[in-house]
Amino acid sequence: MNGLYIDSVRLNYDKVKDIGFDNYPLNIKCIKKLDKIEFKNRVTFLVGENGIGKSTFIEALAIKVGLNPEGGTPNTIFSTYDDYSDLEKYLWVSKFGIPKTKFFLRAESFYNVASAIDRDYKSDLKYQYGGSLHECSHGESFIQLVENRFTDHGLYILDEPEAALSPTRQMTLLKYIDLLAKEGSQFIIATHSPILIAYRDGIILDLNNNFKETKYEDTQIYNTYMQFINKPQKMQEIILDGIDEID
Repeated sequence: MNGLYIDSVRLNYDKVKDIGFDNYPLNIKCIKKLDKIEFKNRVTFLVGENGIGKSTFIEALAIKVGLNPEGGTPNTIFSTYDDYSDLEKYLWVSKFGIPKTKFFLRAESFYNVASAIDRDYKSDLKYQYGGSLHECSHGESFIQLVENRFTDHGLYILDEPEAALSPTRQMTLLKYIDLLAKEGSQFIIATHSPILIAYRDGIILDLNNNFKETKYEDTQIYNTYMQFINKPQKMQEIILDGIDEID
């Protein structure tokens, strides 16, 4: 699809053979069977169970395109704890064109990014980010960032952005994603949110199933939420009392 800044990702087997799949980070579940991922739409969601390697993969992808592993723009230079993998060394990323801007939004380290932004952009904080991201709630700071810093023709890599957002705010984020995608931006989002992955123009890749493209209704996220919402008492009997069947 024309206009995608990341077209595909695959393993660089020339480098992989030097370490093998028995060693970290190539022994990560979703990486061991990684072949080639093709991005076909402006919005791609990565889903999968905890521990499958979503955050490690998306972190490596962000580093590969020149972004700080803790989050921010290419100009966000800081490190609070060097615990990221070197998976990016083993990835081959096919890129086309240069985005107008890039940003890696990572929920778990966003506080540190907000602090770095306050320090580095103090003189024009209001203009660039709508003001200090520390002067509003965690969830509101996410929306403030997207509203003020994300622009058309950008590349945005998001790791579990729903972590700080209420369902209503997730819908607000979905609105901005749609608007920016229509203006030429590309999003790659690792998420557990049934609201976000419902996006009508997005593609869902299931890391539990070797990055296979998956329909919304076939995702574990959708089915788990539907089971619980439709039969909350029965689901609690299964979880809390050990009853193992749903009527």
